[in-house]
Amino acid sequence: MSLKKLVSQTAIYGLSSILGRFLNYLLVPLHTAVFIPHQFGIITEMYSYVAFLVVLLTYGLETSFFRFINKDQENNKSVFSSAVFSLFVSTTVFISAAIIFSQQIADWLRYPNHNEYVIWFAIIVGLDAFGSIPLAKLRSEGKAKRFAFINMSNVLVNIVLNVFFLGYCMPHFQSGDTNWLIDTFYNPHIGVGYVFISNLIASVVKFGLMLPELWNGRKGFERPMLIKMLGFGWPLLLAGLAGIVNETIDRIMLKRMLFDELGEVATMTQIGIYGACYKVSIIITLFIQAFRYAAEPFFFAQKNESNSKEIYVKVMNYFIIVCSFIFLGVMLYIDLIKYFIPNKSYWEGLQIVPLLLMANVFLGIYYNQSIWYKFINKTIYGAAIAIFGAILTIVINYIFIPYFGYVASAFATLICYVSMTVASYVLGQKFYPINYDLKRGLGYILGATCLYFISLFIKPENKMLLYLFNFIVLMFFIGVVYFLERPKKSIT
Repeated sequence: MSLKKLVSQTAIYGLSSILGRFLNYLLVPLHTAVFIPHQFGIITEMYSYVAFLVVLLTYGLETSFFRFINKDQENNKSVFSSAVFSLFVSTTVFISAAIIFSQQIADWLRYPNHNEYVIWFAIIVGLDAFGSIPLAKLRSEGKAKRFAFINMSNVLVNIVLNVFFLGYCMPHFQSGDTNWLIDTFYNPHIGVGYVFISNLIASVVKFGLMLPELWNGRKGFERPMLIKMLGFGWPLLLAGLAGIVNETIDRIMLKRMLFDELGEVATMTQIGIYGACYKVSIIITLFIQAFRYAAEPFFFAQKNESNSKEIYVKVMNYFIIVCSFIFLGVMLYIDLIKYFIPNKSYWEGLQIVPLLLMANVFLGIYYNQSIWYKFINKTIYGAAIAIFGAILTIVINYIFIPYFGYVASAFATLICYVSMTVASYVLGQKFYPINYDLKRGLGYILGATCLYFISLFIKPENKMLLYLFNFIVLMFFIGVVYFLERPKKSIT
């Protein structure tokens, strides 16, 4: 494969995934505008379970597929067919069990009157898990455009249906301005269920688009090959589950720990506010995702170069600069950015945004430096660090949620990612030492944080003066960075 083709396909994969995620995030203003916090809390909680289940139901097979697909070209068909057969069986069992026990599961989730949520999400998760291998096959075959088409079709169908049900039907029905379209397709009693129905239909469309790949690989199952793939994949399952715990367990724990004490509405309101304000940190999240698409192949390509470690240091330095700038920019203009959540009843949770932004900065640093255990083929250390973070997250949330609610969850996220970064750095210096510029990197983070806190005490009442002052603060940060990073002129 030529370098030009590799670059173009990387751009297609990356842009389609990042654009898809960004477009889905644009549904947050719609959802928070039409639903009050305790209703949005239902959406937040249910999608927390989805994150767990997708990892559980793929049980490392996607990565195993990439590991074995090119190892022996003659076995490529059996690799695909074996993975598809395994996922077909496990997905069928999962969906069937969820349908049979939907009421019991709904009772456990404390949605006794909505067992349909369980059935809808079982199908959504099952189809997404089953479809992971056909999508992996497209990537392995270099069919980047078809990969992007399927993913973007899923995203666009989901968005269009959300806008139709919640942006068109709901307000017209509430105002009494109905027509045959609304009367036919809209039921006001479904409420937040339309978010789930939109996702379900989008997942069915996505699955339908992947049927040609599934049909072409329907033969060739080999039990020995599947055993090899499962053996390779189970440690990845543990690491994946640990990572998802770090990201989403706090929403689930908020529900389980506060429900009896505060009641349904108050608890789901906390989850809704937390989930909505968590979305405000998407700018750094999107940057990190874009960086990971580009950085990982770049790191591996540079591994054998004589100056590779110096390059890694520079990349880390510039990464921290960009993240610190984003953090400072978001917090200086939070009075404008908060309108991403148009309903003011969510704004009381904006206090946790700096914590979550900084947590994501350290998560990005962790991803950046995690190359060391990949280079020495010791991914078990990555799993161990993720499990350590998961335990830390659970313990902090368990101790402090009863006292501080979702604020405790925000602090737990920050402490978790800082601790994982420190642990990875210490182990990395032992097994694959890279001389990162700690003083400069931490200096940029602390500098951005200090400038933010200074801005809190200097707030002109005039909005234009406030925005001008914040702009000057941003330019000051950029000026300091330029002064420190500018190329040094040699003296002759």
